[in-house]
Amino acid sequence: MKRVLKMLLLVFFLIIIYVYTLLIESIPNELVIFEGENISMKTLLGVTIKDKNNQTIEVSSNNENSLSNETGKKSLEVSLFNNILLKNVDVSVLPKTTVIPVGKIAGLKLHTNGVLVVGMSEIEGQDKKRHKPYENTGIEEGDTIIKINETEIGSTNQLIETVNLSKGNSIQVKFIHEEETKECSITPVQTSSNEYKLGLWVRDSAAGVGTVTFYEPSTKTFGALGHGITDIDTNELINIASGEFITTRVLNITKGESGEPGKIQGTIENQQNIGTISKNSKFGIYGRVDNLSSLNVDTSKKMEVALRNEIQLGKATILCSLDNQKPQEYEIEIQKIYTENNYDNKSMQIKVTDQKLIEKTGGIIQGMSGSPIIQNGKFVGAVTHVLVNNPQEGYAVFGDIMLKQSKSVQQ
Repeated sequence: MKRVLKMLLLVFFLIIIYVYTLLIESIPNELVIFEGENISMKTLLGVTIKDKNNQTIEVSSNNENSLSNETGKKSLEVSLFNNILLKNVDVSVLPKTTVIPVGKIAGLKLHTNGVLVVGMSEIEGQDKKRHKPYENTGIEEGDTIIKINETEIGSTNQLIETVNLSKGNSIQVKFIHEEETKECSITPVQTSSNEYKLGLWVRDSAAGVGTVTFYEPSTKTFGALGHGITDIDTNELINIASGEFITTRVLNITKGESGEPGKIQGTIENQQNIGTISKNSKFGIYGRVDNLSSLNVDTSKKMEVALRNEIQLGKATILCSLDNQKPQEYEIEIQKIYTENNYDNKSMQIKVTDQKLIEKTGGIIQGMSGSPIIQNGKFVGAVTHVLVNNPQEGYAVFGDIMLKQSKSVQQ
């Protein structure tokens, strides 16, 4: 009996350690919040959060931690029983910011940082045999090749030229695999056409259309889409070196139906440059506006970015342009709010209720991603996804998440 009791106590003790370990890992090392915003940070019995003045941060019943409204950088200590330091958290408190919701559809061109591996295939060599030079190198689909020997690789053509210069000798390839830089040796295979190949299919650019979400006048930066641009073959987020945002002309709208997402088709030929893209993240794309007149925004319509506790269930509007005219407001409902979600771009569940928009598009369609959401005169977020089986419903990302992402562009 005593042995069973000891085993139960040991299991209980291990479970407690596991739960506390998960809690510590879930607490970020860095946080960016806005003036007046509460920190959402879960705690357990015995875990305290203190600032540099050794003052304990109060924790409310919903696990939100109140912090001074003073802007600037702060350092918090997370400890167990006030004695055992678990983690330091650096907090940046940003002043409240006003933005101009845009809602204009634009074209985009992205140029990768290196070349993205999108596929692999056997090569028939000059010896008529099948070869896999990439085998056992560690290179996989979704990896990015950034250097061959001493040559920085910036385009597909540059990779082809560099490989051909090897004349079949072994080359050193530097590549990025899941955010980790690695190196390998690979020997190109000579083909019957006297070319040298690695057996890798690569891509160095991407293009598409999406909606510009907001423009921040004080920094001349923008945010768009609300989700990242991924490669069509690998579904990996594209690591970009540069990009351009360009005005687009809408050519056609395919109405969405259950099981068949609709889409906006446009052209970027002979259009104006809007600005440069410098960041592609899972929460959208960001950059600087170089030609404000091309956005055709009303600079007098500035709005505060709503804090999460200010967003309410119920009526709101989205701003989008579907007919090459000025963006129009359409009614929606915010059905669910996931206040503590900082990890993906599904912060809110929304439903289109405006009959004019439903008649025109069927609801949310591809190309509307990034359409800003407005509620009670404040910018609350942007459309990100459509539910394939019900195009009138979808998801949106919080506006504060997008604005925090744009701050890195300003640095």
